[in-house]
Amino acid sequence: MAEITFEGVSKVYDDGTEAVLDFDLQIPHGTFMVLVGPSGCGKTTALRMVAGLEEITAGTIRLGDRVINDVQPKNRDLAMVFQNYALYPHMSVYDNIAFGLRLRKIPGREVRTQVEKAAATLGLSDLLKKKPRHLSGGQRQRVAMGRAIVRDPKAFLMDEPLSNLDAKLRVQMRAEIARIQRDLGVTTIYVTHDQTEAMTMGDQVAVMRDGLLQQVGTPQDVYAHPRNLFSAGFIGSPAMNLIEARLVQRAGELTVEFADTRLRLDDRPGNHSQLASFVGRSIVLGIRPEDMEDAALIGEAPADRRIGARVDLCEVVGPEVYLHFTVDAPPALTDDTRALAAETGDEAVEALEHQAGGKHSAFVARVNRRTAAREGANVELLIDTAALHFFDPQTGNALS
Repeated sequence: MAEITFEGVSKVYDDGTEAVLDFDLQIPHGTFMVLVGPSGCGKTTALRMVAGLEEITAGTIRLGDRVINDVQPKNRDLAMVFQNYALYPHMSVYDNIAFGLRLRKIPGREVRTQVEKAAATLGLSDLLKKKPRHLSGGQRQRVAMGRAIVRDPKAFLMDEPLSNLDAKLRVQMRAEIARIQRDLGVTTIYVTHDQTEAMTMGDQVAVMRDGLLQQVGTPQDVYAHPRNLFSAGFIGSPAMNLIEARLVQRAGELTVEFADTRLRLDDRPGNHSQLASFVGRSIVLGIRPEDMEDAALIGEAPADRRIGARVDLCEVVGPEVYLHFTVDAPPALTDDTRALAAETGDEAVEALEHQAGGKHSAFVARVNRRTAAREGANVELLIDTAALHFFDPQTGNALS
């Protein structure tokens, strides 16, 4: 069995930098686990500790039943795939794939069998005599994958292997890597900062921030039920809209209110014990862009499910349209939302703080392409109130 287990694992560098803190994670045999988070969140450090390329400050890492904290990297039976391919430029594709087998003194006939099998799996059979300089980026990455596959390792460790490829190749290689992993059934840890890769490739996703594990689950579960503000804002494209709002109880009904908008919730406070305790208080309201639709395309809908908007920008994206507009409510301004904005740059943080000061928020709705909404026009959007998200503004934790 090639289950990988982190038990209270930490990595603190000599200068005091805390890269990973009290990290607990169990990766069952055959699972494709994606570690995702912004740059500097500790995901690559966690991967390198499994590989033996970083010493562990505290805790235990197990490979199956074996503690591997002090096992030399070469004796861990793990295969790494890096973002820079790490191919030998003077060797052919065949020799690059065969290199590790030859180091292990595998007989030549078996080497050939293994290399040809891996090449066929990866579509490299016609390229075995070529040198890396004659290959495209996608082909080089497949060679790096081939070198890992032939070793028949207990687990694959992949550190942002697609980051050097163009957008079209990334989509192609995402599908290819996921297919190969399913076919081989090898436990895989895949590190990326790209949440699209995480959502489309992984059986499980582990969201990290500042060395701490934020949430673990299937991509669908992490997306539909974010545990906190950071997971909610990091996973999803376009990102979740997050604003300040108030929970109010009126005539036995629970509503969430901001500016002149009042949205009635289907459930009574008694059915949401966490929400009930926030009645009359400020909360952070999260609305996914796809949970809004042009009301003109729906027909009759109650007023307490609608929000009026003036379209600032209309982006046609294939089968969908992104409507950008502003609402008269301040954005959620917390450590989490500042960290999310910082991923885009200092200007994004300044824009967020400016919006908070002006008590207005930039919103995005992802609506059907049949919408007649255009820039400068007013539109009414129907909100799926059953899909709203609520967070404690103090802790950032989800309320329901």
